[in-house]
Amino acid sequence: MMRFLQRLGKSLMLPVACLPIGGLLMGIGYWIDPSGWGANNLLALLLIKSGGILIDNMAILFALGVAIGMSKDQHGTAGLAAIISWLTVQTMLGVAVVSTIMGVPAEEVPAAFSKINNQFIGILCGLISAGCYNKFYKTEMPDFLGFFAGRRFVPIMTVIVTLIICIPLYFVWPIVYTALVSFGEAIISLDAIGAGIYGFFNRLLIPVGLHHALNSVFWFDVANISDINRFWGILEGGVKGVTGMYQAGFFPVMMFGLPGAALAMYHTAKTKNKKIAAGILMSAALCSFFTGVTEPLEFSFMFLAPGLYVVHALLTGISVAVVAALPIRAGFQFSAGFVDWFLSFKAPFAMNPLLLIPIGLAFFVIYYVVFRFMITKFNLKTPGREDDDTASEMKIELSNSDYAAMAKIILEGVGGAANVASIDNCITRLRLEVKDRLLVDEKKIKSSGAAGVIRPGKTSVQVIIGPKVQFVADEFKKLVD
Repeated sequence: MMRFLQRLGKSLMLPVACLPIGGLLMGIGYWIDPSGWGANNLLALLLIKSGGILIDNMAILFALGVAIGMSKDQHGTAGLAAIISWLTVQTMLGVAVVSTIMGVPAEEVPAAFSKINNQFIGILCGLISAGCYNKFYKTEMPDFLGFFAGRRFVPIMTVIVTLIICIPLYFVWPIVYTALVSFGEAIISLDAIGAGIYGFFNRLLIPVGLHHALNSVFWFDVANISDINRFWGILEGGVKGVTGMYQAGFFPVMMFGLPGAALAMYHTAKTKNKKIAAGILMSAALCSFFTGVTEPLEFSFMFLAPGLYVVHALLTGISVAVVAALPIRAGFQFSAGFVDWFLSFKAPFAMNPLLLIPIGLAFFVIYYVVFRFMITKFNLKTPGREDDDTASEMKIELSNSDYAAMAKIILEGVGGAANVASIDNCITRLRLEVKDRLLVDEKKIKSSGAAGVIRPGKTSVQVIIGPKVQFVADEFKKLVD
């Protein structure tokens, strides 16, 4: 299970790397025009919309990343299948189709179906398409159906499998969504403790996209709280010292806590990977601090180290509870980043927003210490700590450029094509899963010119080749196919 989650986490690295720039563009645009969101300033409109291309379509990016990363040979067909799967779910479980199925007007369709566009569905569609690709990309057909054989058969099966999965989702999704709304309404009476419980589940539910259900209870009008609109004076009924309690506690986490976690992950990354880790973590940390967009940072470790993500959710709950119990109130219209913190100073129900700075600094230290301790104590595979190449491997140069000959010898060394269960590669290694480990001949493999062979598991074989591994992997896949 952990191997699956780590592979899923690595598959998300490519789309996650695209997100910080989107969040920063939106944040700068919102800073320029916080009241009109681009309606009053052309530059702000340009920045907000261009950043929204990535942030608003995060789920689609996740579908693509997971599909390609989890497929056997990272072929583009898996990505095409992911888009098809995504469109199928969005159409079949969208408000328009559901209202026709239920025979009711669109406004009477359960709210859950208006929230079907989320990261969980994106990841699910990516897994469906990757599974279909791995299962059917070699499917043979009779001659008269030959055009649909092989990889062309994958999108067809992806649609069928996705439609089948839509059936239980049609019944289960609104039940789960409604249950979470009811849960949110039940904890309102617990004041600061209830706010903390909300903060905990707000983060915990992000991987499955159901945090929107809880948010609708506290931030909007599902339970007549409307914490956001009343804090900014858009709606009447706000109460000084109460309104804003479901928003203020997120600022210490998003502005300080998560950047502290990013610093801990950077410091614990392998020396050879620090530059790569810094590129992902520091840009995501800046995005979190400045705009409050946390997904680029959270998705960088939530699947690689799920236990660490639970701790993050717990610390968020503590922050929200502590701030709610104090005479501190701040709010946001975009997210709990520096931009909204600064703009909320003059909001009608703001209280002591400057006190969020010392609290935030305390959470920076707490996050850093806790994350660093857990990563090193339990050897968690956060960004930069994955079992990948070594620094020396990056300097390996093949004695010749006959990749096909090298691939042929490696294939013989692992027992032939019939013994190969899966093929993958990282920056410097050819990663193989074999059916019978006893058929692997390490001396034969090394005779190909490979720098070394690693056996991390009973059926796992990693051949160290160097930075030109992609060319050997391509030839190896041709031989196996």
